[in-house]
Amino acid sequence: MLVKTFGSAVYGIEAITITVEVNISGGKLAYFIVGLPDNAVRESMQRVETALQTNGYRMPRQRIVVNMAPADIRKEGSAYDLTIAVAILSASGQIQSEDLEKYLIMGELSLDGGLQPIKGALPIAIQARKEGYKGFILPKQNAREAAIVDNLEVYGVENIKQVSDFFNGDTALEPEVVNTRDEFFNSLTAYDSDFSEVRGQENIKRALEIAAAGGHNVILIGPPGAGKTMLARRLPSILPPLSLYESLETTKIHSVAGKLSAADALVTTRPFRSPHHTISDVALVGGGSNPQPGEISLAHNGVLFLDELPEFKRSALEVMRQPLEERKVTISRAKFTVDYPSSFMLIASMNPCPCGYYNHPEKECICPPGTVQKYLSKISGPLLDRIDLHVEVTPVNFNELSSERLAEKSEFIRDRVIKAREIQIERFGERPDLHANAQMSPQMVRDVCKITAAGQALLKKAMEKLGLSARAYDRILKVARTIADLAGSEEIMLEHLAEAIHFRSLDREGWAG
Repeated sequence: MLVKTFGSAVYGIEAITITVEVNISGGKLAYFIVGLPDNAVRESMQRVETALQTNGYRMPRQRIVVNMAPADIRKEGSAYDLTIAVAILSASGQIQSEDLEKYLIMGELSLDGGLQPIKGALPIAIQARKEGYKGFILPKQNAREAAIVDNLEVYGVENIKQVSDFFNGDTALEPEVVNTRDEFFNSLTAYDSDFSEVRGQENIKRALEIAAAGGHNVILIGPPGAGKTMLARRLPSILPPLSLYESLETTKIHSVAGKLSAADALVTTRPFRSPHHTISDVALVGGGSNPQPGEISLAHNGVLFLDELPEFKRSALEVMRQPLEERKVTISRAKFTVDYPSSFMLIASMNPCPCGYYNHPEKECICPPGTVQKYLSKISGPLLDRIDLHVEVTPVNFNELSSERLAEKSEFIRDRVIKAREIQIERFGERPDLHANAQMSPQMVRDVCKITAAGQALLKKAMEKLGLSARAYDRILKVARTIADLAGSEEIMLEHLAEAIHFRSLDREGWAG
């Protein structure tokens, strides 16, 4: 008897429906899985057989052929176990239902018939609704994640017996219900840390406010203990809240990577990713034999923090250059190509030298001559050019640390950032893909960031003295435009331009000795 059930495969952050056809025919016992399965799929027959027998079902002792269509798409992972098991039960007459074709069924089986969580439940649910399926049956751990898709019945199940009883009409399953808008709006600004906890460092807070307002990349340079990491971790709290579209897009990426917990339905706050400096190129950017999103995609719509930047492998940093410009990463293989979005703010930190105390106001640097320049040269010029703000972080003195005066809260800084972003969104009204000054193309910079003759003279002098590249020229104009937006000014004034030039510390001649 031939039976069809339906599962799904995830490529990039999109899903493709997979038809699982099971035919049980006469002949000696043999199991065949065709349709370009990987090893995890081939091994599923052992899991399926044991799970069925453990739960009192009969595994047919006949010839079983499982075909997974389309046959030219590689099927990967263990999430097809439940799809295959239900098809076998139906083909052998142990499930009597005409509704199988109305449901998408996914889940990894344990040997006792329990279900393990899967990756990519959200994009699968979105595709199931798009193709008109009535419901989606999946492990209970993934139910909240999939239930944010409306007009689709989502059933979270714990074992294969629940699925069998549901299709046989013996028991009813309660669909998982998540109020997407309540889930979204209730925790938009629920951050664990706040800028009010940072004593002093007002100039650094100002730089991060400018960065947040324009979506600019930042590098913080300072000695150990100056507060670089503390400041960086609080950057998401002053960024504009995620829109519902951004939240869904971010959740899809985390779903594909298997980073959502059973309690999560939506990613409602800006992601903050902080990989260790020993990370590999593939883990940072994404890829692998079975492509997965990397850290730069997990930071999509949020912040990627690279602590101790010079300690990262040069090759890992260099592969970030293109994604920083294009805001997506393309993983190419012989038979397919997948795109992962990677629109993130990069914030990096570093010591000014190996000992950490170059330019320190109190402690003396003990590095030998030429060491500082050699240390900084670990970061390539092209990567530094893509970082708009170079900020020197100095240690906080005792009086500021012991002060009882409360610093400004993140919510007040965020309000100013949101107003500046609203000006930019209005400016780029004809380009819905642009929402921040940092995303402007060189041509748009020429059109939007017009400066006076006095401004041109100031910028020319800075370019000649600092030896800035053409890309750095554009970066200064973008930052100046953001500073003007924060000030509510339609024109870029001299003070806006001067402040933007000030944030190119690493370009200054003689900075590294």
